[in-house]
Order: sequence, then structure tokens, then C-alpha cells
Amino acid sequence: MLDGLRQFIADIVSPSADADLSFDDTGYLLAATALLVHVVSLDGEPSAAEKRKLHSLIESRFKLDPGKADHLIASATRAEGEAVDLYHFTSVIMRSVNEEGRLRIIGMMWELVYADGQVSEFEDNVVWRAADLLGISSRDRIELKHKASAQLTPSRDVSKTADAAT
Repeated sequence: MLDGLRQFIADIVSPSADADLSFDDTGYLLAATALLVHVVSLDGEPSAAEKRKLHSLIESRFKLDPGKADHLIASATRAEGEAVDLYHFTSVIMRSVNEEGRLRIIGMMWELVYADGQVSEFEDNVVWRAADLLGISSRDRIELKHKASAQLTPSRDVSKTADAAT
């Protein structure tokens, strides 16, 4: 796992890397993306909705174009596949990202958990563990969970209203 992270960082800072690629040399984007990849991979192969949500989050929150987002996700998928635990990723994030940024990462994790409309015990547990390792309080973690869940509620209410009207 560390070799994958080192290789990714070397690729980013090497002369052949894109000059406008704005990754921090600590690799926090790779670490955060690896956590997100881990979440969507917990219940097997990610669904189309989870993949779309992952790409959307990476592009919008990290301000990357689709090509750079694809590269980051591919690198994070390799790093996540080699990882034995969450600590390596969360420790990079802890050294590089302030509390507000760590809250955003946990929020992104919750958005991915809810992307397929279901929350498994495994997903809930992984977000809890990541939040704990990132120094996020239980209260904040639960608030972020409710916020992500609430984003689904309006679309479900609309479909229920449409069903009731027919």
C-alpha cells in the first residue's frame, strides 16, 4: 500500500506529470479518494449509481477535470486494494487536512453510502471508524449522516407523491 502511495506521489511530482495538477505532495487527495473507493467497494462491485456519485464528488469537491479524476480514482483503487487497514489513509489526511476538510471527507463518505439508497452495517461501521481515526466527534459524524440521508428524502417524497397521484 505504501509503495502505491509513494509511486503516486512520485508520478505527481515528476517532470512528466501535468504541470497544472494541483495535488498536495503529501498525497491527501489519494488517501481521501482511497477511503471513498473503500466505501463503495464494501458491498461488492460498486453500482452504477455509486460510480457516478464517486466521480461527481471527486470532480466537484477536488475541482478536477474528468481525466484527472479518473487517474486519481484508478490510483486510489490500487492503493485501497493493497491496504490492510484505514489507518494509513487517515494518518495522511490527519497530517494534511484541517478539521473542516476532514468533516467534508466524512460527509462525502456518507453521500457515497447513501448513493445506492441503502446503508449496510459494514458501510456504517467503516464511516464510524474513519471518522474516529480522523478525530471527528460522534455528534458531527451523526449530523453528517443525517444530512446525507436527508438529501435522499426529497426525491423519495416526489416519487411517492407521483405514485399516489396515479
